[in-house]
Amino acid sequence: MMTIEQLQKKFGIVGKSKEIHDLIDILIQVAASDISVLIFGESGVGKEVFARAIHSASRRAENPLISVNCGAIPEGILESELFGHNKGSFTGATDARKGYFELANSGTLFLDEIAEMPVTTQVKLLRAIETKEFMRIGAETLTKVDVRFLAATNKDLQNEVDAKRFREDLFFRLKAVTIHIPPLRKRKVDIFELVHFFADKFAEENRTAKPVFSTEALDYLHEYPWPGNVRELKNAVETSIALTKNAKITKEIFEQIIPYPKSGTSMNFPVVTRKTPEEVEREFIYRALFELKKDILDIKEILLQKEKENLEIQDDANDAHSVEEASKRATMLALEKSKGNKRIAAEILGISERTLYRKIKEYNL
Repeated sequence: MMTIEQLQKKFGIVGKSKEIHDLIDILIQVAASDISVLIFGESGVGKEVFARAIHSASRRAENPLISVNCGAIPEGILESELFGHNKGSFTGATDARKGYFELANSGTLFLDEIAEMPVTTQVKLLRAIETKEFMRIGAETLTKVDVRFLAATNKDLQNEVDAKRFREDLFFRLKAVTIHIPPLRKRKVDIFELVHFFADKFAEENRTAKPVFSTEALDYLHEYPWPGNVRELKNAVETSIALTKNAKITKEIFEQIIPYPKSGTSMNFPVVTRKTPEEVEREFIYRALFELKKDILDIKEILLQKEKENLEIQDDANDAHSVEEASKRATMLALEKSKGNKRIAAEILGISERTLYRKIKEYNL
């Protein structure tokens, strides 16, 4: 029988805290069956890592694991993405297409950000889970599937049920087993191990020397509150390596990348004199990174606001045209900021790469 450490290495779960070891125990117990599992945790804690581990430890490990971010797919096409469609079933359906349910047949379907799914789609999802069959859009016959369901959310689904934003029957069906992943700030003993894991992986992938972190740098990371959890830690470690000419990572680097939050202070850097050209260059790089982050947040805010406006005034053709133009501009800006990298541009816009490619074709970009 494998040890906890061997299981962690096999499934890619990093950490030595009691919380992580307890989660591994639960994971092994639930993986052997086909029971539905609901994974709860703040954004960035690694919910998809645990979903992959459950699948990898199950009898379905050799079959597909299909991951779907329900919050990244526009409501109008989510049903088609999940269940597929036949040719000619709606405008633009030039070919028949399998949905995620069909693609996950004999394997596992992981529904991330399940709380973002529209209530109308929740009804069809519940029926598909219970009967293990569904109907493609435009089809006249049912399609049977053998799928294991995992779901994840960063929201309290009971509160969503109480607010009538999530169906109670679907909630009860999904939460047969609920796994709570604690935020990084509540398991700080895992930080050092995660730092070295991400650093070694980044160095290996980019063929660079493995970095050495000063004691002060590690202390700084240990005390930082990590609102973005493991995802933020990974980004901070990789950025620190990319912006350091030697393999020595100091506290000062992290003070620039992830400054401690201070009330009433600006995120802009002060102008510092008597610096070497290299220090000035690095300062500008840090400033550019934070400006890019700000641009990303601004773009997301614009898209969310325009989407709300579009829903409220969808019968007004002129306003709808304005929303379409705003969407096009946002797409162009995201591609410009990402220097044409489709994956990064999709993350900036908060949509799937499939949706981004569709927008690029639609807007003739």
